[in-house]
Amino acid sequence: MKIRAENKVLDTFSFSSLTDIVMLLLIFFLLSSSFIIQPGIKVKLPVSDTAESTNEKSITITITKKGLIYLNQGQVSITDLPAKWNQLMAINPEQAIIIRADKGVTIEQTVAILDIGKKVGATNFNIATEKSE
Repeated sequence: MKIRAENKVLDTFSFSSLTDIVMLLLIFFLLSSSFIIQPGIKVKLPVSDTAESTNEKSITITITKKGLIYLNQGQVSITDLPAKWNQLMAINPEQAIIIRADKGVTIEQTVAILDIGKKVGATNFNIATEKSE
C-alpha cells in the first residue's frame, strides 16, 4: 500500500500571517523609537515670539551655563576656537553662524564669541532662541 500525500493548491490567500508580521513590526518600531536619545548639548535658550527654524547648513557655536564652548558638537577652548573656526570657514565663507547661548551666559561671553567670529571672517550671525508658547 502506497501512501500518497496530496498537495492541494489553496484557492484563497490567508492574510493572518501577514497581519501578524505587520503588527510585530509596528510594535517593534513603536517601542524602539522611544529609546532614541537626542544627541546634543543641553542649554536653556532664551524665549522669543519670533523664533524661526533653519534648515540650512551652518556652523553652531554653543555656550553652556558653565562657560564651556562647543563648535559643532565638539568641545573647544577659547584659545583653540579661532583656529578651528577658521578651518570651517575655509570650506564655505558664506555659512550662517548660529550662536546657542544659555540663558545664564553673560552678554560679555557672547560678545567675545562674536568678536572671534568677526576676526575669522564670519558675517552671517544668528542667535538661537526657543519659540514662546
